[in-house]
Amino acid sequence: MDLRQPLDSRAYLLMLLLCTIWSLQQITLKATAADFSPTLQLALRSGIAALLVWGMMRWRGEQLTVRDGIWKPGIAVGVLFAFEFLLIGKGLQYTSAGHMIVLLYSAPIFAALGLHWKLPSERLAPLQWLGILLAFAGIAVAFLGHGSATSVDMLIGDLLAVGAAMLWAATTVVVRTTRLATLPATQVLFYQLAAAFVLLLPGAWLIGHTTFHMEVPALWAALAFQALAVSFFSYLVWFWLLRFYLASRLGVLSFLSPLLGVVLGAWLLDEPIERHFMIGAAMVLVGIVLVSGHAWLQQALQQRRA
Repeated sequence: MDLRQPLDSRAYLLMLLLCTIWSLQQITLKATAADFSPTLQLALRSGIAALLVWGMMRWRGEQLTVRDGIWKPGIAVGVLFAFEFLLIGKGLQYTSAGHMIVLLYSAPIFAALGLHWKLPSERLAPLQWLGILLAFAGIAVAFLGHGSATSVDMLIGDLLAVGAAMLWAATTVVVRTTRLATLPATQVLFYQLAAAFVLLLPGAWLIGHTTFHMEVPALWAALAFQALAVSFFSYLVWFWLLRFYLASRLGVLSFLSPLLGVVLGAWLLDEPIERHFMIGAAMVLVGIVLVSGHAWLQQALQQRRA
C-alpha cells in the first residue's frame, strides 16, 4: 500500500525553496563565470558535497554498497552525472542561464522515452505521447528563432543544454532499471558526486575552465551555495519529500524551476527574454506536465467525473 500523502503547506513551501535553489544554481554559475570557471566550480562543489554525504553516511552507520557488482551501475550513473555537468559548464559559456535551465528541464521527456522502452510498468499513455510531441515541438520552436549570425554561440550553448538533459535522463533510467533503485538515496548521490569530482577536475583542465580568483570573497560564497545548498541540502530534501509525498505532484511542482530561472535571469543578469524562446519554453513545460503529471491529471479527472 502506498502511504505517500497529498501535498500540504510544508511540502509546498519546501518545493518553492528547492525550485528557487535549483534555478539560482545556473544563475550563480553564469554570474561568476568570468572569475570562477563553471566546470571547475561544479567539480569543487561535487567534491565538497561528496565529503558531506560521506560524513552523513558514516554518522548514520551506513556503508557504501559495492557487493554483487552493484558498483558498476553506480559508476555508470556517476559518469553520466559528470558529463551532464561538463556540458552544463561548457554550455553556460555560450548561452544564457534562462535558456540553460529551461532546456535542461526537458530531461523528463527523454527519461520517459527511455523508461517506456525498458520497463513495462512505465508504458506511455496516449496523453503522455501528446505531451512528448508538444515538448519536442517546443524545442524546435525555441531553436528556430536562432536566425542571425550573432546567435550562433547561443545555438551551440542550447544544443549543449539539450545534451545535458539527455544525460540527466539517462541517469534516471539507469537508477530506475538497475539495483541502484534498492539503495538508500545517500549512496546513489555519493556515487554521482564522487564520480563528478574525479572526472570534472581533469575535464575542466582539458577545456580550459580553470580560472578561480581566490581573492574575491563572493566566489567563496558562490562555492558554498553550490556545495551546501544545491548539491547537499536540496538533493537530500528532494529525496526526503519523495519518501512521504506523491511523486507525480512533486514532479509537476518542480517545473517552477525553469520559470523562476527565466525570471531571475532577466532580473539579476539582465538576460533578454526572446518571444520565440518563451513560446517554445511554454510548449516544452506543458508537454512535460502532461508526461510527468499524467497520474495526477488522470486522478483529478476521475474525481471531477465522480
